[in-house]
Amino acid sequence: MGCGLGTYVEKLRQFSDWVYGIDIEVERVMDGGRRLPNLLVAAAERLPFADGCFDVVLLHEVLEHVEDDAQSVREAYRLLGPGGRMVIFAPNRLYPFETHGVYWRGEYRFGNFPAVSYLPHPLRAHLCPHVRTYTVRDLRRLFSDLDLQTVIHCQIYPGYDSICSRHSRLGASLRRITHFFEGTPLRIFGLSHFMVVERPANTTS
Repeated sequence: MGCGLGTYVEKLRQFSDWVYGIDIEVERVMDGGRRLPNLLVAAAERLPFADGCFDVVLLHEVLEHVEDDAQSVREAYRLLGPGGRMVIFAPNRLYPFETHGVYWRGEYRFGNFPAVSYLPHPLRAHLCPHVRTYTVRDLRRLFSDLDLQTVIHCQIYPGYDSICSRHSRLGASLRRITHFFEGTPLRIFGLSHFMVVERPANTTS
């Protein structure tokens, strides 16, 4: 879900021909479709697939952008067959920087802005109406009425690819330090939630 140009679809097709990508942006799907099959235009809240037809559904930094995140999760759940898994990456509200930019005085400003996600929700929503962030409770609430078992839920730090491309030593140091944090209580301040949930194998609907 949210496949864009199909980068993940291309990689996953190394393991199976039965990989599909959906995105709401027509031009991106058309661009990706010139080199890849199985890319479709659709909203995450209304997916054009039959119930229980997938083993895995990937939502990589998607939930924060959709119109209705709860309905998008329900649709992803609907597609899972028995034992199927949903893999989610979503922004962590405790990460010290807002990485999606902000709106200030009517203009969008790109960049990383410190402490924005720590602001009261109405103020943060005013600065960032284009994107959500999630606490652990927020994210788990989306799954509270679905028959799913949590396989893993943790927080992860970024890979600093942009920094590494310009300053390799600095990027490598940041990776070592923050990836060490992932094994400590400081993981709660990671960039993203990483969550895998599983539909029970004995489910029938």
